[in-house]
Amino acid sequence: MKLEKITENPKPPARRHYDDACATAHALDLVGERWALLVIRELMLGPRRFSDLRANLPGISANVLTQRLEGLEAVGILVRRRLPPPAATQVYELTPWGYESEPIFQALGRWAARSPLHDPTLPFSAVSLMLSLRTMLDPGRMGGIDARIGFHIGDETYLAHLAAGRIDIRRGPLDGSDLVFTGAAPIIAGAIYAGVPLSAFEAKGQLKVDGDRALAERFVTLFPLPSKVDAPAPRQDA
Repeated sequence: MKLEKITENPKPPARRHYDDACATAHALDLVGERWALLVIRELMLGPRRFSDLRANLPGISANVLTQRLEGLEAVGILVRRRLPPPAATQVYELTPWGYESEPIFQALGRWAARSPLHDPTLPFSAVSLMLSLRTMLDPGRMGGIDARIGFHIGDETYLAHLAAGRIDIRRGPLDGSDLVFTGAAPIIAGAIYAGVPLSAFEAKGQLKVDGDRALAERFVTLFPLPSKVDAPAPRQDA
């Protein structure tokens, strides 16, 4: 169904700028406000309602989320649209230029994954997991895999097509899946990134794996994390 664009032009809240011609400085002018990048992240796999964004960014207040959405719309990174009847609800969607920012998330993700201070036990959204798969896939480990892997995470479903050295992921029905993982995003991430055996999560009732078992066991090995840098040395006060 075609989305109807909402044409109001909100006035962004007053904000400070770096007053620096460097394009990196301008990028920070655009997305450097707290929560801005995470709002963009949650829209990277398609339009979301305000309530969806709020649910997947548990630390953000409604007021701050409203400000970030208005600011990102004002600079052309996202648009507001209204779904046609019977849904007739407002959603937020990245512009084509907004979608071009995904490599930023991939570079930051790979770089920050090397930090010894990264805490993987913090909240982790379904979109975060899906984007991490697109970031961390090692094509050299794939061999000749051509498969469709479904993910049922809470009320959301995603279908990944793994083939030709890449992974394409969309939100939607799981039709044609060779394999489906059902569980919370941190649990699935634990199997993929922490090396926890699938059977261990299954035994606790935290994960369900339906379909090709051999594919499931292989799939979780395709996303190696980069090595950690050394932890900072304790400060020696004089």
